[in-house]
Amino acid sequence: MNRYVGEVDFRHDAQAGIGVLLVNLGTPQSPTPGSLRRYLKQFLSDPRVVEFPRLAWWLILRLIILNVRPRRSAEAYRKIWTEAGSPLMVISQQQTKALRELLATRYPGLVEVELGMSYGQPSIPEALDRLRINGARRIVILPLYPQYSGTTGGSVFDAVADTLRRWRWVPELRFINAYHDHPAYIEALAAKIRDQRQRHGPGDRLLFSFHGVPHRYLINGDPYHCQCHKTARLVAEALDLETDQWMVVFQSRFGREPWLQPYCDKTLQQLPGQGVRAVDIVCPGFAADCLETLEEIDQQNREVFLGAGGERYQYIPCLNDDPDHIELMAELVAASTSGWAERDIDPAAQAEQRKQTLRRAQAMGAKT
Repeated sequence: MNRYVGEVDFRHDAQAGIGVLLVNLGTPQSPTPGSLRRYLKQFLSDPRVVEFPRLAWWLILRLIILNVRPRRSAEAYRKIWTEAGSPLMVISQQQTKALRELLATRYPGLVEVELGMSYGQPSIPEALDRLRINGARRIVILPLYPQYSGTTGGSVFDAVADTLRRWRWVPELRFINAYHDHPAYIEALAAKIRDQRQRHGPGDRLLFSFHGVPHRYLINGDPYHCQCHKTARLVAEALDLETDQWMVVFQSRFGREPWLQPYCDKTLQQLPGQGVRAVDIVCPGFAADCLETLEEIDQQNREVFLGAGGERYQYIPCLNDDPDHIELMAELVAASTSGWAERDIDPAAQAEQRKQTLRRAQAMGAKT
């Protein structure tokens, strides 16, 4: 039995290809307690997500959290679930299809694009296997987390490394760990916000809400907090906003220890008392709308703000499969595959290209 994964009767003259792996967090298979229990068990067992003494956390997770949280989470998922399934999964599949089609026009027959989820299906190992079977010898990993955190990008790297360590032929790898300040990303966000505010009118304050992480992660060197603030600042500058017209908040905290602040829900509760009666809120850290944006931000936090005396609350959707967003992904892939496409073009095609170049040069020489 082979210890490492390879191909049966591998063809050594096969054309090498380029693979692109898009990665997002994942989603349960259905909005049921059983499905949520399986999903949360995998998610919350990741040591990158919860940095806590493992034995103590194992007991807390299995004896308390997995006996309480699945039912509550299932109720939240049911509020956003569609006939097509989980919004995150549907949008992620749309993004994958759109990027695959765009890259096919630029690199015909050369680039394969697959979707993998850190937790749930389709898994990262499954997606990498599909790329391997389709001949990818060079792979770009694109986690759809604009701002790097060990809890997200770090976890993706771990999963990729765990998979590739079992492959016989380890591919050449390029890993995009952040794009929080990429000009195309900033402009896509600014255009989305600008369009929404032009169509519906601007609020008194624009809130940039990012998923929170424990504050101690920042103290221990995680760059996420700084990258979130840089993204918000660059977008605010692109929109020509004054410093009192926007702010950064953090959502989705879990447990009792301090997380990154200010907290989104607490801030929304306080703003009406400070004279801010209309807010716009956007979630730049999410590449696709999901439970945290559609249920937590657009539903729960809307109730918090309006219940505290607010008068108008506008949630601005994520970039999802907007053309600007797909173009950004293509730009990230192009930058990361620099030199690869040229190396992977069929040798015969390269020879023909050289002949054509020589013929053009000779023709130009004859004219002069």
